[in-house]
Amino acid sequence: MSNFKIQFKHQNMKLFIFLLMFSSAGFSANAQTTEANTASEVKSNIQIVEASCGECKFGMAGKGCQLAVRIDGKAYFVDGTAIDKHGDAHSSTGFCNAIRKAEVKGNIVDNRFVAQSFKLLPAENK
Repeated sequence: MSNFKIQFKHQNMKLFIFLLMFSSAGFSANAQTTEANTASEVKSNIQIVEASCGECKFGMAGKGCQLAVRIDGKAYFVDGTAIDKHGDAHSSTGFCNAIRKAEVKGNIVDNRFVAQSFKLLPAENK
């Protein structure tokens, strides 16, 4: 009878090790898929974009005036800088009253633009 218990424990140990290896492979494959999805959203080259208040000028839903950029026709709220770091948002050329050009570098992550750099270009005279 004791020989049976030893064999049973040995078989359970094999099953446990197999399940552990199988679940580790699944986690690894999932991590690679997540990294691939994130990499597909990256746009980290320097580019000229439209910048303004997401709510006032781009019609985005939010909680108060927030800086946003429009890239390829799609607007994204900005992380890494704030609307008030680039002058008075409510002046005649401010983000709540005008759409401005900006030179930016960053990534689109989780439907937001994460700015590595943000340089507001001079307002165009009309």
